[in-house]
Amino acid sequence: MTRRSRLSPRVRVWLVAGLSLVGGYVIATARQVVVRPPLVLGQDAVSGPQSREARVTLEQAGGSVIRVRPVTGEAGTLLVFYPGGLVRPQAYEWLGRALAARGVETVIPVFPLDLAVTAANRADALIATYGAGKRVVIAGHSLGGAMAAQYAARHAGRVQGLILMAAYPAGNVSLKGQSLPALSLLAERDAVADPAAVRGGLERLPDGATLTVIPGAVHAFFGRYGPQKGDGEPSVSRAQAEGDILNAVTGFLGRL
Repeated sequence: MTRRSRLSPRVRVWLVAGLSLVGGYVIATARQVVVRPPLVLGQDAVSGPQSREARVTLEQAGGSVIRVRPVTGEAGTLLVFYPGGLVRPQAYEWLGRALAARGVETVIPVFPLDLAVTAANRADALIATYGAGKRVVIAGHSLGGAMAAQYAARHAGRVQGLILMAAYPAGNVSLKGQSLPALSLLAERDAVADPAAVRGGLERLPDGATLTVIPGAVHAFFGRYGPQKGDGEPSVSRAQAEGDILNAVTGFLGRL
């Protein structure tokens, strides 16, 4: 004899509806991760006349990579930039373009699912392809910064500088003892990267690492990808914050 369900028809309807909503949310979230927006170069990336002149190409070096070069002359510095988690790499093209006017070449790799954690050693191929005769600096935003720090920690001597933007080394990663200049940038109103964790991360960076606070900025101001859920409220314009970020980065590179 089969046991009849003790759930009333109304409860069964609500249960089915609830499961459908949960299933739809899971599918939608998974789709956002797996199906990434198109890679479009030059979209919302120009900051001024000099920035517009930079040479930007999509190339292959262990996978797709955005390469940003000065319009004339050879760059003396190669900046390998790891994007933030689930952020399309073109969001950081603005920085590469701005630095190109200062003689810096920037390469921004495209990671599987836009997650640097899927290929933390990607810098190997980029340095081999583009780094000959150049001073190499690795940088990253948020999760990309954590992976950049991991790469620098595990490949001592391969890079000559480290820049973290709203990021810090993971708890099991330490660069103490390395003779490696390092810069940590903290957005003053960041509500995504815990400011205490960013400051605490200095304890796992090389001695002499410096922390620079970007006044009034938020987490999403490091890349041009729009507002980020859970982020703070900025008290300055994006243009002002980007100017402060650029000044901090160029000042750091100039001291290497």
